[in-house]
Amino acid sequence: MSLRTTSIKNGSSDDEKGQQPAVGRGVVEPYYPDAEDPLEENEVFKKTHGGVDFRTVGWPRASVIFLKVIFATGVLSIPTAMYSLGALGGALSVIGWGALNTYTGLVQGNFRNSHPGCHSIADMAELLGGTILKELVGALFLVAYVLCAGSGILGVSVGLNALSTHAACTVWWSFIGTIVITATASVRKFHQIGWLTWAGFTSIFVAVFIIVVAVTTLDRPAAAPQTGDYELGYFVIAHPTFIAGITASATIFVSSAGTSAFLPVISEMRNPKDYNKALYTCMAIVQAAYLSFSLVVYRWCGQWVASPSLGSAGPVVKKVAYGVGLIGLIVSACLYLHVAAKYLFVRILRNSPHLQQNTWVHWTTWLSCTCGLASLSFILAKAIPIFNYLLALTGSICFAPLAIMLPGFLWLYDHAAYRKGTLTQKALYYAHCFLPLLGAFLCVGGTYGVVQLIINAYADHSIGSAFSCADNSNST
Repeated sequence: MSLRTTSIKNGSSDDEKGQQPAVGRGVVEPYYPDAEDPLEENEVFKKTHGGVDFRTVGWPRASVIFLKVIFATGVLSIPTAMYSLGALGGALSVIGWGALNTYTGLVQGNFRNSHPGCHSIADMAELLGGTILKELVGALFLVAYVLCAGSGILGVSVGLNALSTHAACTVWWSFIGTIVITATASVRKFHQIGWLTWAGFTSIFVAVFIIVVAVTTLDRPAAAPQTGDYELGYFVIAHPTFIAGITASATIFVSSAGTSAFLPVISEMRNPKDYNKALYTCMAIVQAAYLSFSLVVYRWCGQWVASPSLGSAGPVVKKVAYGVGLIGLIVSACLYLHVAAKYLFVRILRNSPHLQQNTWVHWTTWLSCTCGLASLSFILAKAIPIFNYLLALTGSICFAPLAIMLPGFLWLYDHAAYRKGTLTQKALYYAHCFLPLLGAFLCVGGTYGVVQLIINAYADHSIGSAFSCADNSNST
């Protein structure tokens, strides 16, 4: 092995220190970190020392980025969903959807590493169905993460209203949140926002833990009548209507369905083959936290749980929780917006010298992507001002196809020979045929349920009009 190859390997061995291999500036390394691996030749981002080096993320940092993508909006919405499903049904939903999303995330990662020219889920779709499917899936991907960023903006506006006791119009708080989120999302590389993900995850985890502890110290839920008899609304087994049940299921499903956002991160990892380590680490922590936190909050709050759940322990604790968790809400929206903008950015500049060079075209394209998509997120956040419904709608319309249907087809594409293989292989093949059917059911049924609930909410005035200045934190 040549000295040059050895230098490349040594330069990439330290996961987070960012040591650079001893080669001349301006050299693009098409085979990195393993110079003998031909799959590296097709990576979207090449290892470079003359332009912008995107390949700087190690798997521990990737796992924290994944954690922050997944953990935030989900843990704030699951307790409300449990009221519809009951403790047992809700717990089984958290475990079941979490296991399925972990597996489909594994399928996506393995497919991407077998076809390293794929930067996003849309690139994978092109292998399956050509340009038409690529554009359809790409549009779904953008809509999904624009809606997720919108849910983050909505969460930030709730937090600012809670902290200020609704000192200003909610639209202004949303606008301020959008500006902050856009500024943080405009940092170009996942590696550079790594410190934000640590701060964001710690922030929201501590905030939720404060609520979990606080609700257990109350004689009755803060939102319940403080005198006389009241109905807690806690059920081990509930009997929801189809609309309530499918909406709650979609809400829990979307809480861990953002695995398609992991794919662009793989393209910026030092060693994309370490993806599985980051995935397993992230999902194990997320599912343990979701299950324990949501069950405790639902047990003590029942039907009186707030949405988002940080408002469930009374006005004082709500201010404390939002004060601690506001950074986490901002970082979540930042990552959603960054993922969507990075997809659009790569689509526009792929195979162009501007992709990894600090040119005027490079920066104009990048900032146009972040600012443009942030504007759409802001509009959607104000048009659908109910946190849970916005998340459930995202899960039904976008993530059911992206996180269930498409991974099923990806597995079938790579394992076509199993259809005529051994009995076990045939069983696996036809089991994966079930995934597109499950995704289609959740997409159609979930969308119907959420849209009907939104219509009902507007009809009975449980939510205000779009772009309303009304307090969305129940602080006044």
